[in-house]
Amino acid sequence: MHIEYFHIFIFLVFSTILSLIIFGASYIFAIQKSDLEKISAYECGFTPFDNARNKFDIRFYLVAILFIIFDLEVSFLFPWTITLSKLTLFGFWMMIIFLIILTIGFIYEWKKGALEW
Repeated sequence: MHIEYFHIFIFLVFSTILSLIIFGASYIFAIQKSDLEKISAYECGFTPFDNARNKFDIRFYLVAILFIIFDLEVSFLFPWTITLSKLTLFGFWMMIIFLIILTIGFIYEWKKGALEW
């Protein structure tokens, strides 16, 4: 009865064991010494080992929100494109409306200057 799930179980066990082996090997063999390059300011512009309550630009949050929005868009578009030949006109136009709403949101963010650095 549950033989269909056995392959999924084997995959989960194999992937867990493999990820633990890779993680352990990287921890054992990697050089754990920090240097000037590792502790320098990277993308955010301030030192990483400083007070966590520092203020920084709101555009970082806006870019993160935009990334999440368009990442979700892709997660909705992939199944839609796979089943596009089986969908009715209702399903097709609902996705078109969804894409139009996302495009309007992107244009709004663009006009507000959220993508300007």
